[in-house]
Amino acid sequence: MNRIDQRAALETRPCQIQTDFVETAAGSCLISTGKTRVICTASVEENVPPFLRGQGRGWVTAEYAMLPASTGSRKARDGIKKDGRSVEIQRLIGRSLRQAVDMTLLGERTITLDCDVLTADGGTRTASITGAYVALVMAVDKLMKNGLLERNPIVAQVAAVSAGVVEDTPLLDLCYVEDSHAQTDMNFVMNHQGEFIELQGTGEGRAFTNRELKALLNAGRAGVRSLMKAQREALRGHGELLLPLPTLAVASGNAHKLKELNEIFGGVCRLISMKDAGFEGDIEENGATFEENAAIKAEAVMKETGLPTLADDSGLSVDALNGAPGVYSARYAGDHGNDGANNELLLRNMEREENRTSRFVCAMALALPGEKTSVVRGECLGQLLRQRRGDSGFGYDPLFLYETGKTFAEMTEKEKNAVSHRANAAKEMLIRLREVFGA
Repeated sequence: MNRIDQRAALETRPCQIQTDFVETAAGSCLISTGKTRVICTASVEENVPPFLRGQGRGWVTAEYAMLPASTGSRKARDGIKKDGRSVEIQRLIGRSLRQAVDMTLLGERTITLDCDVLTADGGTRTASITGAYVALVMAVDKLMKNGLLERNPIVAQVAAVSAGVVEDTPLLDLCYVEDSHAQTDMNFVMNHQGEFIELQGTGEGRAFTNRELKALLNAGRAGVRSLMKAQREALRGHGELLLPLPTLAVASGNAHKLKELNEIFGGVCRLISMKDAGFEGDIEENGATFEENAAIKAEAVMKETGLPTLADDSGLSVDALNGAPGVYSARYAGDHGNDGANNELLLRNMEREENRTSRFVCAMALALPGEKTSVVRGECLGQLLRQRRGDSGFGYDPLFLYETGKTFAEMTEKEKNAVSHRANAAKEMLIRLREVFGA
């Protein structure tokens, strides 16, 4: 179907977050998602509700209101008794953003988040949550800079987006016209680890299918990721250092690889193993290229866990053997991971070859829910020796002579990681990750 604003089905509306919109507030912003605009402010009081007094814990609460001219016809102001919809939404905002704070570190103080809708064109509750989070972090940043907090109480990044089925088509971030005749209406509130804080879903026009639910889940994850990037960009200079890093799964159980990648991507995202992400199965690597295998692994873990997932596939490519061992590098001699047998077979096959040019190749894939998988490639050129040299490394490292005159097996781990095929692929992937997460 053609959307009113010509967006793609799974594309969010343009999101702009203007910080310090209300100078007198401890934290504030104006968030605009399409034509929906909400003023979000954070106020700090040095006390807590009676049920929390004397416990050393803080509190985060919220209020929500729509200004009279926020819709096409005048909306009556909320009086002492708010309308049921406003009460429902402000409770949602409050319990969502309490998930972002360790109350024991906040101390006995209350942060109240006020969300006032200037113009409403669908998604006011999700925009309020996304904007109120920015105001909350700004208020905490001010408390820390003023010496009123010793430790950072922000433990999660929180954002929200709507999705739905309209004219049998899954859509992301519905405007009012789409929302008003949606067959299915959903709201996603999520944290930086890809976990759900709140998931609201209703089959308003008809029941929805499992296939539609999966499409909406992927759309919601992609939308929240986009909004979190906007939050991070808005908070630069206002508390972005307080935010936890986005979580990225790695399609590997290799602790050494995980450590190496965490060092490379530190400051952009936090990497966890596929097991820690909840993936327990085996992955059949049946691709014909390194790129295909990397994508297969990344997509398998991403689909199971819902998390953005990184995977790599690497091996040795020898020019005289038309690229062999290639994707079969780890099982060249038959048994997977038998380095000695693999090296012996390679030496035999290269015994009469004078052209010893070879290269280690690494393809690295990033699979994102709701988006096309990205793949980058890194190479390291060298020469294949006729006998092994060096005691470090693994695989074909003792036969691979780099331009420095050392084999990979003669290098220190630091020397190898500075020039390796995986390091070169990671440099390219780092650019992509910064684009995705806004770091």
